[in-house]
Amino acid sequence: GKAMQARLAADGIRLIGTLQRMDEATLARRYGSMGLRLARLSRADDRRPVEPRGETKSISAETTFDADIADLHQLLSVLRSLAEKVSRRLKKADMAGRTVTLKLKTADFRIRTRSRQLADPTRLADRIHAVGAEMLARETDGTKFRLLGIGVSDFAAPELADPLDLADPDAGRRARAEAAIDAIRGKFGNQAVELGLVFDRPARPKR
Repeated sequence: GKAMQARLAADGIRLIGTLQRMDEATLARRYGSMGLRLARLSRADDRRPVEPRGETKSISAETTFDADIADLHQLLSVLRSLAEKVSRRLKKADMAGRTVTLKLKTADFRIRTRSRQLADPTRLADRIHAVGAEMLARETDGTKFRLLGIGVSDFAAPELADPLDLADPDAGRRARAEAAIDAIRGKFGNQAVELGLVFDRPARPKR
């Protein structure tokens, strides 16, 4: 209510962005259950039941590890398969989104979410993975993670998705390869092709 708003304002928390930068534990200590709720809402992690007829707000995939992982290379491999899963769901629903969100849960159960807004909406696994990988690289500092997730939201007209990137001549080739892989998977099932990118890929020479 008003008292809570006044307290938040007095603490300088007028914007969702400020809330997103504060961790859940701090918000919970300071504002109790309301703090936790604000933290989750500010990160679009709303646990209220969803109306079944409501529109889909995001398409995501996540996985909890059997053993905590700190190694970037291992995490990127998991991220790749999650990005492919999200991409398949987007293509199946004929959707594309402008925001890619990375979700991590640390070994001590703290949730970190990081989002990146794209200039053009995407539905390509290659692009979802690349954006997620950039955000992930900044979070891997020896911290052990028990959960990794990636999602796409902020949906836009699918025909605007993934225009050819003249600055990245490889992008068109990778998009065509992905379309071919989608066609094979459509015919023979998801296990028919596991993208080589899931495994070791040589570093690209710097231009």
